[in-house]
Amino acid sequence: MEYRQISEDYSVSGQIQPEDVAAIKAAGFKSVICNRPDDEQPGQPSADTLKATVEAAGLAFRYIPVISGQITQENVDDQAEALHELDGPVFAYCRSGARCTNLYGLIQQSKG
Repeated sequence: MEYRQISEDYSVSGQIQPEDVAAIKAAGFKSVICNRPDDEQPGQPSADTLKATVEAAGLAFRYIPVISGQITQENVDDQAEALHELDGPVFAYCRSGARCTNLYGLIQQSKG
């Protein structure tokens, strides 16, 4: 599993699997955000499946589904709220990591 560090407290990746959670925890992350809607692609693990695995590992989980190419202001606000509330560092994922990265950029712009 590869991930990209966007800031000191925020990293992103493509789709994770339940077996990746131990490595996410071992890397020091405290929280996981799923930005990928369920059933976007056949065979992807559901947010509920990953939530159960993440929480069983002692990490926090937040589900903020974002439709590819259709980030809304509500998505940006929800992500900003999650980043404010969750313990960091935060690990966010979607299909490729792009939505998670774009959300973070939009949050930084709105702070501007």
